[in-house]
Amino acid sequence: MKLGINIVSVMLALIGIVWFFQGIGVIQGSFMSNTTQWTVIGLICVIVAVGLLIYNNRRKTQV
Repeated sequence: MKLGINIVSVMLALIGIVWFFQGIGVIQGSFMSNTTQWTVIGLICVIVAVGLLIYNNRRKTQV
């Protein structure tokens, strides 16, 4: 279960990073380019993913 949550968190972080860079205009060629909305959504995804990774790896494993 822990591994699955870590994989989902990393994927969410990567998607968030792409959306953030599209939103600020570093990655061009999409309807998301240069749009503040996608910058904020990407940043929120990265923050949630990092928080989930930290929480998931700090909790103790139940035996």
